[in-house]
Amino acid sequence: MIGDKLQQVRARIVTACTACGRDPASVRLLAVSKTFPAEAVREARSAGQIAFGENYVQEGVAKIEALSDLRGGLEWHCIGPLQSNKTRPVAAHFDWVHSIDRLKIAERLAEQRPAELPPLQVCLQVNVDSGANKSGVTPEEALPLARAVAALPRLRLRGLMAIPEPAPDFEAQRAVFLRAAAVLGELRGAGLDVDTLSLGMSADLEAAIAAGSTMVRIGTAIFGSR
Repeated sequence: MIGDKLQQVRARIVTACTACGRDPASVRLLAVSKTFPAEAVREARSAGQIAFGENYVQEGVAKIEALSDLRGGLEWHCIGPLQSNKTRPVAAHFDWVHSIDRLKIAERLAEQRPAELPPLQVCLQVNVDSGANKSGVTPEEALPLARAVAALPRLRLRGLMAIPEPAPDFEAQRAVFLRAAAVLGELRGAGLDVDTLSLGMSADLEAAIAAGSTMVRIGTAIFGSR
């Protein structure tokens, strides 16, 4: 079942890339496994999926430990809001963090990243549509924060993540996603080596890809409704 759903999502990615003239290999699929058991991740891994996203630190760490036999073949992404008191387990267990929205969090992750592990791959979360309930820096705050984060040891700044409010149709979705793409362009224009735009979920991945997303975060379309 999960394998079939993964195939369907991969087909959507290929179709979306073809529609806007992009190479499907330029878009990575992040399977969002929050609230689903470790065995669902194991099933997805057996179907070829490598990267998994978790919103809740405690749940994610428990899953990582439960699947320790697969550790070399899995890539774990922390995609939920991150509080200061949760940075240590994230620094020790995850490979990526998508939701940095203040320097203090990045500094703690840099300090707590074990020396024997590769640098933690990180994205800044940007609030591109002023959603009142969304975390993230404003587009205007992104460049100063990005410069500060890029200078920290044990971290590698990769780019931006955004979770805009749902929009009614493809063009409206794409317009909001293009704001995030413009911020990434600003970072590149300032000389920062960034390559990741984490945009798009089950309902809007096509619009995200049309706007330049390089990583889509898909949960429901793979694992089912929560």
